[in-house]
Order: sequence, then C-alpha cells, then structure tokens
Amino acid sequence: MSGTRDHRYAVAVTWTGNLGTGTSAYRAYSRNHEIAAEPKPVILGSSDPHFSGDATRWNPEELLVASLSACHKLWFLHLAAQAGIIVTAYADHAEGVMAENSDGAGRFTRVVLRPAVTVKAGTDIARATALHHTAHQKCFIANSVNFPVTCEPTFVAK
Repeated sequence: MSGTRDHRYAVAVTWTGNLGTGTSAYRAYSRNHEIAAEPKPVILGSSDPHFSGDATRWNPEELLVASLSACHKLWFLHLAAQAGIIVTAYADHAEGVMAENSDGAGRFTRVVLRPAVTVKAGTDIARATALHHTAHQKCFIANSVNFPVTCEPTFVAK
C-alpha cells in the first residue's frame, strides 16, 4: 500500500508455570509467564485470577487496557504540544469490560478511558477536550480493536 511503512514489534513470551508435571491436569500448572523485549525489564504475567492466575502479575486483559490508555495518552500529549497547550499532569483510570461466554470464550465489549489532565491556567479547555477526539482517531491500538473505546476526560487548570 502506497504511503505506509511497516513497524515491527518483537516480544518473547515464555511460560514459567511448569510445576513439575506440565499440563497433566488443569490445576497442575501455573499460568505464570514472562514477557520480554530487549533491552527492557521483563514483565511478569499470568492469567486473570478468575482463570487460575496470579493476581500479583499482569494479565493480558490488563495489558490490553493499559495499551489503549498509553497510546491515547501519547497521542494526546503530542497533539497538545503541537497546539501549544501545556499539560503538566496526566493520569488515566481506564476500565475495560470483557464478556465471557458459557463455553469459556470471551471478548472485550468496551474500554472507557478516564484521563484526568492538568493544564496551565488560562488554557482553552474546549480546545484541549477536542484533542482527545483527534488522539482517539490517531491511536494505533484503538484503530486495531473491534470494540468501542470511549474517552471521558476531566481537566484541571493550574
């Protein structure tokens, strides 16, 4: 396709949950794994605790929601800088909803981003709010999922 360029992202996911007998039974193994991409620190992963996972480790569902949130934030900050809007703090409390079917399969039905953005006093809040719409349109991750991702930003001017 003309006008595009490919970017590649290589990661290694290594299962570390063999407790001695492998997958000899559903409860005989851990869901723990490590996610690595050189030269970054390893991310300790597991499944959601509802699926016999370790609650102290990241699960794929949380990582998906985090990816959507981080991508949106990065685009928003980029657009704010281009527009001359000075952002001094940004924290998102995003939430994803996954529906599980009776057969155990499931899918995300929605993700809501709730960024709390602090901007310099005197900022045009309506203009800053509009940047969230543009950020959503440009977000690589949001453009790759088949469920709605909505954004409910709040602003504080200081």
